[in-house]
Amino acid sequence: MNAKEMIMKCSIARAFTMAAVTALALGIAATAKADDKGCSNASLQGTYAYTSTGFITAPPAMAGPFAETGAQTFDGKGATTATAALSQNGLIVPVTIIGTYTINPDCTGTLTLQVSPGNITVHIFLVINDSGNGFQAIETDPGFVITLSGRRLYPGRVI
Repeated sequence: MNAKEMIMKCSIARAFTMAAVTALALGIAATAKADDKGCSNASLQGTYAYTSTGFITAPPAMAGPFAETGAQTFDGKGATTATAALSQNGLIVPVTIIGTYTINPDCTGTLTLQVSPGNITVHIFLVINDSGNGFQAIETDPGFVITLSGRRLYPGRVI
């Protein structure tokens, strides 16, 4: 093997080694970022238009189709308020909502809401998307099969 071939083989081996080290480093960095996307209560801030749809399966007196739309404001510190209109079995009811929320570093979170009239407590699991401009959620109380979707009213602005 001449000197030129030797240099070429060393260069190729170095390139493969660098590529492997880079791929390993990027793989480790991606895993670390996947666990902590940097979300917090401040990631959900401002007023969001939302809709929720689904069914109530229990208790029997409430069972049937459900839909709701409203405007919900998150303060970025863990408190929320909303005004909405809901349809339960076709009966339209205006409601007000107050509650608290907690957002995890992986951009998932929970809400605990008090709905009036009726003084009903609702528990929700949510995921923030689109850099805080939206969320997807599901009610976690037994007997409720209801999903929610919300979009910031004014993306890029907190109002």
